[in-house]
Amino acid sequence: MAQEGNGQKTAVVVENYNITKSKDYCDWVMPLLRLLTFGATISATLVMALNKQEKTIVVATIGTTPIQATLNAKFQHTPAFVFFVIANGLCSLHNLLMLASCFIGRKYDYKGLRFYVIGILDLVNVALVSSGASSAAFMGQLGKDGNSHARWNKICDKFQTFCSHGEGAIIASFIGLLLMIITTAINIIKLNNVHSLGNKCAVIP
Repeated sequence: MAQEGNGQKTAVVVENYNITKSKDYCDWVMPLLRLLTFGATISATLVMALNKQEKTIVVATIGTTPIQATLNAKFQHTPAFVFFVIANGLCSLHNLLMLASCFIGRKYDYKGLRFYVIGILDLVNVALVSSGASSAAFMGQLGKDGNSHARWNKICDKFQTFCSHGEGAIIASFIGLLLMIITTAINIIKLNNVHSLGNKCAVIP
């Protein structure tokens, strides 16, 4: 009877340790990472979404009279930039919700199920931000250097402000992507620790 009682007490101690570590983990590490990620992705979203430039250039000259045309550069003109804004906006919303979940949802966690759901959503957002930032970077390089083989002219020599703002948004998005990868890696490590502690608790006599 004494041995059985000691075994139950040991199991309770391990389980309490598991809960304590889970709370400590959620108290500062993940909120900080998610807050930084949110700041990076929301900055990328807003900068690209508000990125536009209007410029008047001379397209021809008739005699001594220059013919001018007003051109606009907007992110809506490029599908890759539109996808970039959507991807980073969704990632920002995801991290905002996860910040709330970190303080509220943990009270309703069931056998680590919340970590599984969050881990899957994190992986989805890593894929979204990665594809959005990569496609935008490709279009940015094309706008900066053009493509002589396809005879596509560069535009960044005419729309410097538009290109510099877009470059800043892409850099912010890649920073957010790096932070999301770190967050996902920590989630995987946390899940492994939860399983390890759970197995120890299960085999204690």
